[in-house]
Amino acid sequence: MRRRKGIGILFDVYKAISDGTRRKILDLLKDKDMTVGQITEHFNISQPSISQHLAILKNCGLIESSKDGKYIIYSLNLTIFQELLGWVIDFNNKKEHDEK
Repeated sequence: MRRRKGIGILFDVYKAISDGTRRKILDLLKDKDMTVGQITEHFNISQPSISQHLAILKNCGLIESSKDGKYIIYSLNLTIFQELLGWVIDFNNKKEHDEK
C-alpha cells in the first residue's frame, strides 16, 4: 500500500488517532513492542476488535508489525511521527513567511 504525503497523510493519521482506543494502543506501544494478545489484556473488548484497530494504525503507518514465530509483534513507527512533525514545522514556517 502506498502512503500519501503531506496533507493526505496528516488526514489519515488524524482520523486514526481520533479514536481513544487507538490512542491508548499507541501509548502502550510507546513503552514496548507487544503482540495483539498482550494489547488486548489492557481493554474490555475482543481481540478481533483490537486487530481492527491495529489494522487502521498500520494502514496509516503509525505502527509496524513483524513476525516472531507464531506471533505478530507490533511496534511504533517513529519515522511516520518524524515525517508528520517535519510537515507541520514546514507548514508553519511557510505560513509565517507568507505573513511577512
